[in-house]
Amino acid sequence: MRQIKFLMFAAIIAICGVMNAQAQVMKVADLEKYAKERYGAKWLDAAMTLSGGLTLDKNESLTYQQVIEAPGKTKEQLYLALNYWVTATFKDKQAITLNDKDAGCIIISSTIPNIAEHTGTINKYSISITPIIRLDIKQGRIRVTYTVQNYDIMADVSGGWLSMVAADQRTFGDSKRKMDDKTNASLYDEQWEIAHHYPFIEKDPQKRTCAKALVMTHAYSNAIIDKVEEAVKNGIVGNDDEDW
Repeated sequence: MRQIKFLMFAAIIAICGVMNAQAQVMKVADLEKYAKERYGAKWLDAAMTLSGGLTLDKNESLTYQQVIEAPGKTKEQLYLALNYWVTATFKDKQAITLNDKDAGCIIISSTIPNIAEHTGTINKYSISITPIIRLDIKQGRIRVTYTVQNYDIMADVSGGWLSMVAADQRTFGDSKRKMDDKTNASLYDEQWEIAHHYPFIEKDPQKRTCAKALVMTHAYSNAIIDKVEEAVKNGIVGNDDEDW
């Protein structure tokens, strides 16, 4: 009996380990590697290439939409599978802004901090995004809509290349601060509308920062859609079928 209990406990720990691995869509370092493999390491060129296939919606937001077919899956099965994925992925309970089973709609709004960082001549920038992810569910298919309107910028006016003298070899981690902490006068927040920056605007003083931000934002949209498709077709832990 003791051995059976131990095996059950070990199985639970193993499942939890898999769940924890799924608790984040993709680490930023892995996302950057993924983006470079797909689009190249030259951010300006990659952003310009991508822009040829991107369109802004009527609100000047960057929007991606894809329908994922799931033949043989009922609306209820897809709803349960997506709820399982959303709960395992977005730990912040406030991230789920709508969860309507009857309407077949789940909406998530979750901030991805520091999705891109860039050191300029004077400033150093950390870019975060808060995409809105909408999952519409019907019999045998779902539609994923991913929308981002702004880049949320934390700028460090003392962190540019001109500031990085030998006597002050700081890392970007020194520029981080807790939310709402306004004690560091070198740090300030801005919000940049994607539609008003590179590559949608050619002459942009922050084009190098925005080029990387766009490519990383695009890569994250692909990661989201891939993970949603994997969740509805194969589950998130590999053993969550109905034959048990």
